[in-house]
Amino acid sequence: MGGAAYHPPAKRSVEIAGHKTSVSLEPVFWTMLREAAEREGVPINALVARIDEERIASPTPPGLASAIRLWLVEELRAGRPGQ
Repeated sequence: MGGAAYHPPAKRSVEIAGHKTSVSLEPVFWTMLREAAEREGVPINALVARIDEERIASPTPPGLASAIRLWLVEELRAGRPGQ
């Protein structure tokens, strides 16, 4: 993976259901999220909103940043890396 992958989280604003919130993710996760959104043909905000809905519906909802990371890992495990 190399040293380039080890960067601190970057905070960015996203809009969910008309409300702005900030999310801190490591750059590699922002890249993966952008690629997943492009692959699905939706804006990043729409993908984050969908992940947020799934997160809230879970019996033990994690924080939004954790939910995004987990969703991206599941995408990789399902063979949809967005590369």
